Amino acid sequence: MKAAVRARYGPPEVVSVSEVGMPAVKDGDVLVRVRATTVNRTDCAMRAAQPFIWRFFTGLVRPRRAPVLGTEFAGDVEAVGGGVTAFKPGDQVFGYNDPRFGAHAEYLVIPQGGTLATLPEGLTYEEAVPGTEGAHYALSLITSAKVRAGQDVLVYGATGAIGSAAVQLLKNAGANVTAVCATKHLDLVSRLGADRVVDYTVTDFTADEQRYDVVIDAVGKSTFGRCRRLLKPRGTFIASDVGPLWQNLALTAVTPLFGGRRVRFPYPRHDAELARRLKELMESGAFRPVIDRHYPLDEIVDAYRYVETGQKTGNVVITI
Repeated sequence: MKAAVRARYGPPEVVSVSEVGMPAVKDGDVLVRVRATTVNRTDCAMRAAQPFIWRFFTGLVRPRRAPVLGTEFAGDVEAVGGGVTAFKPGDQVFGYNDPRFGAHAEYLVIPQGGTLATLPEGLTYEEAVPGTEGAHYALSLITSAKVRAGQDVLVYGATGAIGSAAVQLLKNAGANVTAVCATKHLDLVSRLGADRVVDYTVTDFTADEQRYDVVIDAVGKSTFGRCRRLLKPRGTFIASDVGPLWQNLALTAVTPLFGGRRVRFPYPRHDAELARRLKELMESGAFRPVIDRHYPLDEIVDAYRYVETGQKTGNVVITI
């Protein structure tokens, strides 16, 4: 089968498209013929081993696992292993294969109990495939911050895969949403449901006079120190990244001791229930992933280069 493979850590150019062996289907597994996938932040981090901590799990000098990257996929069930009852050949499915990866290929294998569900009704493979990575992080941020209806929430980085999902999911939860983005995305973020938009190219969002129950850093580019003044006395700061020197992990443990503003750090779940939840949200219209560009698999290196410019809006889809 054709797949995008990388044998060493490095820039997008370490990836090449070549022929590799088919994945083995064991008991409990589902073999999917992949029709669409994405290049996302997780793929880029794994490919480059940045931050360095990745190497302790995947190999210090060169990668020992996951030569084929890719977490998100949509396609058709080709075959199932023994004991599989939830899916059958011919089913149209979508899902998220983290930490196994393997979606940048014509076929992948995923356990039937993994983050896998039938395709949302009315959506194509390309429309549904970016509906897991950013959205599952957004859900975990919202859940970990214990956002409730009527609360005031600020989303910094509202046009990325995580941020654009967070704006929609927060509105679905009944929150009052302020979104931070660049000038060219003001209309998009308003259409996603933001009640108020702050243009960070015109003003420093941390100087905002409004106070929030929750501040979400969806791009991992700010800190609790910078955003603390935005929070109400018992407000919560939560980010999609560990922060400089992994400070968000330490602050998660320390800030609750003082009874005031606090930091939380999410621990996302990966299972079939998550996939079904995302399917329901997409079918209801409460959430639709934002798509920036499409690339064929043979141009996946160009897709990596574009994602790493930091300028993508929502998601980048790869067709196979």
